[in-house]
Amino acid sequence: MDDDAVRERAGDLPRDPGVYQFLDGDAVLYVGKAVDLRDRVRSYADPRSERIRRMVARAEDIETAVTDTESQALLLEANLIKRHQPRYNVRLKDDKSYPLVALSAHPVPRIQITRSPEDGATAFGPFTDKGLLETVVKAVRSVYGLRGCSDHKYANRDRPCLDYDIGICSAPCTEEIDRESYLGDVEAVERFFRGETGILADPLRREMEAAAQSQEYERAANCRDMLDAVERLHESGDAAVHDAEGERRRTDVLGVSLAETPTVAVLHAEGGQLLDRERHTLDAPDNTDDPEQVLGAFIPQYYADRERPDVLLCSDRPAGETLETWLETVGVDLRVPGTGREATLVDLALKNASRATPADDPMGALAAELGLESADRIEGFDVSHAQGRATVGSNVCFVDGDPEKSGYRRKRLSDRNDDYESMRELVRWRAERAVAGRDDRPAPDLLLIDGGEGQREAATDALSAVGWEVPVVALAKAEERVIAADGIHDWPSDATHLHLLQRVRDEAHRFARTYHETVRDEVSTPLDSIPGVGPETRKHLLGRFGSVSGVRNASREELRAVPGVGEQTAERIDTNLS
Repeated sequence: MDDDAVRERAGDLPRDPGVYQFLDGDAVLYVGKAVDLRDRVRSYADPRSERIRRMVARAEDIETAVTDTESQALLLEANLIKRHQPRYNVRLKDDKSYPLVALSAHPVPRIQITRSPEDGATAFGPFTDKGLLETVVKAVRSVYGLRGCSDHKYANRDRPCLDYDIGICSAPCTEEIDRESYLGDVEAVERFFRGETGILADPLRREMEAAAQSQEYERAANCRDMLDAVERLHESGDAAVHDAEGERRRTDVLGVSLAETPTVAVLHAEGGQLLDRERHTLDAPDNTDDPEQVLGAFIPQYYADRERPDVLLCSDRPAGETLETWLETVGVDLRVPGTGREATLVDLALKNASRATPADDPMGALAAELGLESADRIEGFDVSHAQGRATVGSNVCFVDGDPEKSGYRRKRLSDRNDDYESMRELVRWRAERAVAGRDDRPAPDLLLIDGGEGQREAATDALSAVGWEVPVVALAKAEERVIAADGIHDWPSDATHLHLLQRVRDEAHRFARTYHETVRDEVSTPLDSIPGVGPETRKHLLGRFGSVSGVRNASREELRAVPGVGEQTAERIDTNLS
């Protein structure tokens, strides 16, 4: 693949976490994970090493799999590398695995976090966040008292160790708890790691509430932190449960999309781990608009010459009574889950089956109109002041068409009654921080300036002076025409890509005005010397009329309509500002 082919392929990818594979025919050359599939794959258009450059040149295609979380992507990447042994992947030394929680096969089982469970142990995992896992195991031991000591420390004790004194072990070594009760606690812990969050969360919550009521705030805070970790462990979807002595059931998950061409995504999981993903398009009649019919046709063809799973989860019930009978006969448990973890897997399959088309994607349409590779990340800029006083600038950020508040910035600018110079100062500030590496935000695909040709020229001058190359357009509110480097675009008023720019522009304006009002309230004005005009009244006056000049031009009747302004105060304002 050449650079253009990689960029074109990346442009079709979602901004979700997932795994990508570079393919040479059926051979997997490279497997990688990504927080943002589109950005990560696009980066291969300019490889950083000669080895990766050779790999990209050899590749014929790129396959991707979307996941719900970054952690799922990490685990899926590891499984695919182990399965395909791609020649361009750097293998981890000793084939490093992820931590598990193991309950040993001893008569009095111990709990431990390990990468290599002992023979016969019941293991749960893998988990990607070891710190979170350590907090959860601490919570398990504080509630159920399972031992964590080695056999050497456990044997021949005549008194409990420190773990008993601090309340994280019930001391079966000295029979402070009888074996039957201890094994009951072990069973409860197994149920927790198999998905029953409440069996650990409920006791922690009760202990937290009791500690808070008795004003033992430090203990309550510790319980709160452990409770948070317990709930996050199962909500994150990182854990894949398997039993070293039990059956490792294989599960396939099917999701159907009818957008444009009927598409079925197949997720393969085993022992709870997401292992692989496939995506198949079907030749179907134009009037096929029933996912049940699509699944009814797909399943027998797909599994005719493949190994069948133990469990088949579907987004819809496949059409055809004979199909269900056949699946039952060959030992496949067909389910259409509505809630729970299985439903989450089905949602993930549906996500993989669906792909937004440019017609449904205002970012894609905007990029196409402006000749950009992407318009997924847009930053908007606006300036606000009152006759050159309390001048401020706003910098808002939209990602995938939605505001990303964590990317918002604002700046106090030099007081001047010159919108062009103020915009130049604002954009230069952003550009200098980006070039110097002092701005932790990704580079935007597009800058949107609130204003006309003059504001846009000021912004481009600032970018040129710093050497930051980012496309710039301006959008003036009066005519709603987009001013770009290649000329003026007069798009239809109902164009979704125009609506996107309007939303960014309006949000930049709102954010600037809000900050301006805050700064303006901190600046002294002629209103401050007028008897009867306090901080709140001044705020209402400036909010109503926009500036001191606006207050000066208001009639006494208009002034009296402002909260806090009576007839005498209105008269004083009129007299003092005349």
